[in-house]
Amino acid sequence: MILDSLKRNGPQSAHTLAEQFTVTPMAIRLHLYDMENEGLVSSENQSVGRGRPLKIWGITEDANRIFPDAHQTLAVDLINTMGELFGNQGLDKIVEAHGARQKSDYLIRLKRTTTLEGRIKALAKIRTDEGYMAEALQDGSSWLLIENHCPICSAAKACAGLCKNELEIFQEIIGHDALVTREDHILAGARRCTYRITEL
Repeated sequence: MILDSLKRNGPQSAHTLAEQFTVTPMAIRLHLYDMENEGLVSSENQSVGRGRPLKIWGITEDANRIFPDAHQTLAVDLINTMGELFGNQGLDKIVEAHGARQKSDYLIRLKRTTTLEGRIKALAKIRTDEGYMAEALQDGSSWLLIENHCPICSAAKACAGLCKNELEIFQEIIGHDALVTREDHILAGARRCTYRITEL
């Protein structure tokens, strides 16, 4: 539960986590120290004016093994094998065909959703079901589709076309009445992928 909160909400203090789980900060710290020993979390001190600095906890890269990985080793091996057999152009065609099937599936599941808000929330639900820990949040006049985990991260590193396809698919299924842009990208070093959706 603590790891899930840190994954979804980013680095936090023991006090903030304690409020979420209705326990004492000391109880949270004991869990955090255990997870730190396992290499799942790390902390850094944050200055908050006078007094002792605040210890902020976040997950480490090793913690990703706790979350769904979508059989990443197999996926990477398959991608590399397809590249060897069919070359880059052949791999591009395979990624394109995969994207077409994915888009078709999403469109079927969203066909009864008529509003922009409904489509975004429905897409977040679909992506969560696929292991992306997605959520839809309103941000002023825009919406944010946030994916706190990437279950195909290793595969995406091996084949950048997968990420490019996802952005294009989101734009098509959200509709021509909105613009979809990627603001944060896990492969670029961000802790999550964030897509801003702005109604035109």
